[in-house]
Amino acid sequence: MEGQELVVQSGSRTLSFTLRDFVAMGFRRRRVMILSFIGILLGAIVAGLLWPKYQSETEILVRRERVDPVVTGEVNSPMMMTPVITEEEMNSEVELINNYDVIRQAIIDSGFDKQHSMLEKVTDILGKPDPDKRMAALVEKVKGHLTVKVVAKTNMIKIDYTSRNPKLAAALLTALDNAYLRKHQEVHRPGGQYKFFDQEVAKARENLNDAEGKLKAFPRQVGVANPLLARDITIQKLNDFNESLGHTRAAMADGKQRLSMLQDLKKSTPQRMTTQMRKEDNAATLQQLQSTLNMLELQRIDLASKYQPDYRPVQELDKKIEQTKAAIAGEKPLSDEVTDQNPTYTWLDGEIAKTQSDLQGQEARASEIESIIHQTMTKSEKLEEQGVEQQDLMRNAKAAEDNYMLYLRKREESRISDALDQSHILNVNIAQPATLPSLPAQPAWMFGLVGIALALTVSTGMAFTMEYLDPSFRTPAEVEAVLNLPVLAAVPEHRALDGNGNGLNDSSNGHK
Repeated sequence: MEGQELVVQSGSRTLSFTLRDFVAMGFRRRRVMILSFIGILLGAIVAGLLWPKYQSETEILVRRERVDPVVTGEVNSPMMMTPVITEEEMNSEVELINNYDVIRQAIIDSGFDKQHSMLEKVTDILGKPDPDKRMAALVEKVKGHLTVKVVAKTNMIKIDYTSRNPKLAAALLTALDNAYLRKHQEVHRPGGQYKFFDQEVAKARENLNDAEGKLKAFPRQVGVANPLLARDITIQKLNDFNESLGHTRAAMADGKQRLSMLQDLKKSTPQRMTTQMRKEDNAATLQQLQSTLNMLELQRIDLASKYQPDYRPVQELDKKIEQTKAAIAGEKPLSDEVTDQNPTYTWLDGEIAKTQSDLQGQEARASEIESIIHQTMTKSEKLEEQGVEQQDLMRNAKAAEDNYMLYLRKREESRISDALDQSHILNVNIAQPATLPSLPAQPAWMFGLVGIALALTVSTGMAFTMEYLDPSFRTPAEVEAVLNLPVLAAVPEHRALDGNGNGLNDSSNGHK
């Protein structure tokens, strides 16, 4: 043991300490070390017993069960839900708990701001305190004793608060839980949605009533219940009129052609015809031939008014007429003939007059139909415009109804969400309410260990300090180091004992 030395240089002195020197120093300063050790140890134990710290705990479960509809203009609101809660979401909730407003509200609700220390009472007496600064200091104080952390591999958030008052710690955490739930609701679903949608429902209802009123008044204004249906009926009538006009024009064309043929035939038909001839031999034959010719010509006129000249029966009649004429021409007429008005000519004259009269009636009918068609087209165009206007009113009424139903549905969704909020049905829940601690956070033996370690450190430090400040020589090594002279002998110091066994300094036995 004596071989282990500690060399210390201080200025011009070089001291060598062994373990024995340290032990000797302890014995020399044993009174100071014992007193300081006992005082510090007792102080630590008394502080732990008189001012213990209590830790209150609460736990919050973050879940994803309630999904609020997204506020959009769509009829069916999209539901965005992911079953997994991410680390970012958990950290966001932790930061929300550490929010200044949340802690401030918890301080107010728990009555923590009503607690005044002795220093604060003196400050209140000396001058008017600043409430904002005091509240900021209280928030920082609470944050210093507040621990918020996410429990590993869970959706739980654990909150600890340490205080010397267990009831105050529990009350503060309870108020913090309530303030956090309100803040969570405020952040994730801002209020006022129901009031907003209720106002929009009233506006949409007014717009719907106005649109429906205009739609109901429109038939009375235009005099038509359904312009589009009336337009379709008018167009059908217009088609009928156009078809009738086509038939009339076709009849007019046929009448003009018949009139032209009758006029041509009249020009070739003699106005008078021979009725009697004085030839006895051929009178009957000629008369028969003439009658045949007349009949054939009448037949041809009738066919010509209906068919084209290249029609085969017409051509056959022409051949028969030519043959009849040739037969008549072959007969020699009597010099004494009796003529009379030609009935064919008279018939042709009557047919021409009748055809002209029919043609004039058809032209008048065509003109009237054209006028009706023009009026009908104008009416159909007007009905088309009225139909478009009515359709626009119907679309406005439909849009107003859709808006009204949309806002009505959104108001109901907001009412349900508000009811859930009032029932505290949220995506976070207090899994463990704030506990009221009955035992200190640190046990008494912990204060004992800390007191022993602190007492040993302080007492040893005081011994070294007093030893360092003592200017006397205590060992021959110190004498040799300071005086640079060899020590020949050393006389130990003797202490006399009093009646109680305590040593007394004997100045006669002196020092070295």
